[in-house]
Amino acid sequence: MTRPAGNPLDLRAWLETARSLGELKDVKGADAKLELGAISELNVKIDAAPALLFDEIKGYPKGFRILTCSTASPARLSSILRLPVERLHHELVQKLRGRPKGWQAEAPKYDPLPVETGPVFENIQSGKDVDINIFPSPLWHEKDGGPYIGTGCCVVTKDFDSDWVNVGTYRVQAFDKNHVGLDMIPGKHGAIQYDKHMKAGKPFPVAIVIGCDPLGYLISGIEVPFGMCEYNYIGAILGEPVQVVQGELTGLPIPAGAEIVLEGYCHPGDVKTEGPFGEFHGYYPGKEGKAPVVTIERVYYRNDPIIVGSPPAKPPNDYSYSKAVMRSSLLFDALLAAGVPDVHSVWAHEIGGARMFNVVAIRQRYAGHARQAGHILNQCGVGAYMSRYSVVVDEDIDPSNLQEVMWAVATRTDPETDIDIIKRGMGSKNDPMFVAYRYNAPFNSKAIIDACRPYDHLHEFPEVAEASKELQAKVREKWKDLF
Repeated sequence: MTRPAGNPLDLRAWLETARSLGELKDVKGADAKLELGAISELNVKIDAAPALLFDEIKGYPKGFRILTCSTASPARLSSILRLPVERLHHELVQKLRGRPKGWQAEAPKYDPLPVETGPVFENIQSGKDVDINIFPSPLWHEKDGGPYIGTGCCVVTKDFDSDWVNVGTYRVQAFDKNHVGLDMIPGKHGAIQYDKHMKAGKPFPVAIVIGCDPLGYLISGIEVPFGMCEYNYIGAILGEPVQVVQGELTGLPIPAGAEIVLEGYCHPGDVKTEGPFGEFHGYYPGKEGKAPVVTIERVYYRNDPIIVGSPPAKPPNDYSYSKAVMRSSLLFDALLAAGVPDVHSVWAHEIGGARMFNVVAIRQRYAGHARQAGHILNQCGVGAYMSRYSVVVDEDIDPSNLQEVMWAVATRTDPETDIDIIKRGMGSKNDPMFVAYRYNAPFNSKAIIDACRPYDHLHEFPEVAEASKELQAKVREKWKDLF
């Protein structure tokens, strides 16, 4: 039988790739209540952190697994994005430059490909037999409002008055055996579709993909243009369409190779207390709130299913590295598009959730070059939202190395002269500082720090007391065993 064209977003095919790269580690016997989350949280804080595949989870059958830290290294992230494997993040940023724009342009050519069946239908629960408690939904952190089955997930929904299918990453709290909470931030595409159904008094169909190729949740969590289906965007990255099957209940398209899918409806007026749960910046932004309830009427899952977990936490967290790389590439392109010359490198730091602390290294060409770069980094379309600190450094500083960046801030700035403040900039009520500065609208102030050597004193500024980059490279190569 000839295999149909297209990619089913099979997680297991990618796991083989990760294992062949030496980027996957098996963990057996962890407890889904707190322990699994803590192990994952500690893992991403070490150098060369692998992806973790948990099995024999306490209280659950062998083979019911959870994957975490899938996107947290340059090698894994480049493989997910179908780029040549890269183990240095600056090189990965360079390889990504311009590609999002190209993927977006190509996306209309890659409508998802319907197929009759797929591995996702190996097991089916229906009606009274539905019980999502068979899956190990983790309690990720001690102060979470409950277990969250959906973190690295893809939530498939459809517009009320058009054919637009949206695939977003929204957190999913497990309430009981057939009900989950679906938290969608107002204004996000899924929330817009939900609001249309509620205003019409109609049930809102939902299919929650709990595990598939990490490319699925990676793209579901970025800003794809309004009206575009994420499956098309993913198809452009793959260079082939995404294979989808129709959910038996809603008809929504789901990846043919998905691990677990929860299918059901949000009914008008059915909301429940949800959370609290952490956010990308590492805080609980508020107490529990209200969220739509999805009544699950079908569950599809593969034999030995795998949940893809990607919970937010204090950075670095499970997905902060992938956000840093993607946003660094977009910021680099935005600076060049605005006419800033001699941009050397850019890094959107994980400590700021890839939004609140961004650094650009330039080779100074003229008076005012550094301030130009800093203000555009801070206020361009990609960078304006929650951009609290934007730092400009010389090309001898690695923007991703906080020790080097802060050394430049400490030794190449005068606070009175080299810090510009923008007031009433674009902020968010999700900002942890909003609790102290409750404007009538979500403003925040922003600082641009010029940590470059003063342009008018470049030739008299003291030399740096360290080995040259060239000498360092030669020594590292010769003395590999030491480093």
